[in-house]
Amino acid sequence: LKRHFRDRTWDIRVPRRLQELRLAISEANSSLLQTLGRSPTVADVAAHLKISEEEVLEGLEGARAYNAVSLSTPTGDSERGTELGDLLGSEDTSFELAELRVALGPALATLDEREQKILTLRFYGNLTQSQIADQIGVSQMHVSRLLTRALAKLRGHLGESV
Repeated sequence: LKRHFRDRTWDIRVPRRLQELRLAISEANSSLLQTLGRSPTVADVAAHLKISEEEVLEGLEGARAYNAVSLSTPTGDSERGTELGDLLGSEDTSFELAELRVALGPALATLDEREQKILTLRFYGNLTQSQIADQIGVSQMHVSRLLTRALAKLRGHLGESV
């Protein structure tokens, strides 16, 4: 029965050696607390168990897998009602960008070929308005107007779909 609980109550599969080491460290901590009258150090536990300090640290690290903590566990900030799950993770702006890219496809299809080419040269080719003007044979001022008009169309289309 003791072995069953030892092997089955861990949240993450931890080698049996570390499971037994965790138990020995726990018992040594209790014993040394009584003997020393204070919390034992890693060196105290290592000397008591006749193992290296590194092995004690390894056993303590393995012990972290023994008990899971619920994401609903309240944190120290009880006034706000913050739970552990509220503190984990962060907002991923990549999702918003992916959403915009998906919405941008149909919006780009509404532009004529010339507007698409100008946008491609400007934003993917990193060309200036003057360089674009030289390439397509119009003035820089006309490229500026075409860019403004194309971007306004895209904004209008994206405003409807997002």
